[in-house]
Amino acid sequence: MRSALILASGESGGLTLLNVLRKYPSSSIHLDVAQTLEIATELDKLVNQTHRAIAAVSQKSKIEAASISQPNLSQLPDLQVPGKFKSQKYILKFFDSRRNRLLLTDVYIPNVQSLAPVIVISHGLGLDSSNFQYLATHLASYGFAVVVPNHPGSDAKQLHSLLNGHAIEIAEPSEFQDRPLDVTYILNQLEKGNQSDSRFKGRLNLQQVGVFGQSLGGYTALALAGAKINFQQLKQDCKPAALQNTWNMSLLLQCRALELSISKTDKDYNLRDERVKAAIAVNPVTSSIFGKAGLSQIKTPVMIVSSSDDAVAPALSEQILPFSWLANSQKYLVMLLGGTHFSTIGNGNPANQQVALPADMIGDASQARRYMNVLSLPFFQTYIVGKSQYTPYLNAAYAQSISSKSLGLSLVKSLNTTELVQLLDIKGANTVKKKSPT
Repeated sequence: MRSALILASGESGGLTLLNVLRKYPSSSIHLDVAQTLEIATELDKLVNQTHRAIAAVSQKSKIEAASISQPNLSQLPDLQVPGKFKSQKYILKFFDSRRNRLLLTDVYIPNVQSLAPVIVISHGLGLDSSNFQYLATHLASYGFAVVVPNHPGSDAKQLHSLLNGHAIEIAEPSEFQDRPLDVTYILNQLEKGNQSDSRFKGRLNLQQVGVFGQSLGGYTALALAGAKINFQQLKQDCKPAALQNTWNMSLLLQCRALELSISKTDKDYNLRDERVKAAIAVNPVTSSIFGKAGLSQIKTPVMIVSSSDDAVAPALSEQILPFSWLANSQKYLVMLLGGTHFSTIGNGNPANQQVALPADMIGDASQARRYMNVLSLPFFQTYIVGKSQYTPYLNAAYAQSISSKSLGLSLVKSLNTTELVQLLDIKGANTVKKKSPT
């Protein structure tokens, strides 16, 4: 089934049931009707749990909004409008010989005279730096230097290699280690270049760094912010019986990280970079790769963005419950009501021939990108630059004021784990009792 889904996604018609059936490796499919009905019942239960969780977040957001005395929201400057700074984009080539990684990196330098704070954007699985050009240019227009690496081994080229039969998997387990190390290596090289490269002229503030990441890039952002790989949780969640009983597609990817523990001890995987002072993780995978113990290690401000219709990294197990595990008080959960795993991804460079997705798998992408622009800007201005005038944008009332009908927006700053679990009547978010049809 996994190979059928991958191959179907590469068809001209996209990921449809008919294309999946065409690409299924067997000439016939046998269904056990009784088991299929049982599966449908359990899936319906999981869907209902997710809907209740999202409703709880929306209700909590309304309560938080009502408690905020902020009558002049309409008077706040519109952050959708680009800032006053022009920027120059450079494509830099870094080569980490120790890991044999060529890191093609887009760097946007604004024409500011003072030190420019640095924001790193980490793309998701099967994407590249071009997918977040919209966010990079927006942040640069407000004076940020923006660094967007291409992560070899889990980028668009790797996906093409898989679809063309030149690779056997979408990403090696080592990507869980290599992606954060890519960012650390690039920051190290930029520190050197900041002193000698005329393009930077000593204007990069590389001690106050923010990271934005989507999907596997969201994992990357959280790892750099201090979340630790939780091998104990992975061993518990990745047993064959548990994997057979999960509807969480992202768990299959997270479980690959177990292979990292074979050659090294757990303590060797501290991927935190002390220069990272704040992180935004959009549709991240978190539940087992970090778990509660791993996420509680984060001490820096964090914003987690979730999508209600995410079928890849489900909102309940990968963002809502994990958000409640964060011990840091400076945390935000943003919910895109009607968003999918792909809504915030910008258009890629046509020359890179990325796999096109059907419109119903993306949702209102233009509105999702606007939300990313107007939420990440004040978050980084507040926690990287230290400009308190941007804090009025970081609350439920502001989110409510800009929420649209086509793609709703909720924001909460707190969520109680105990209340959430009692509301949903669940023991864990990754598994439901089911039997796979033959």
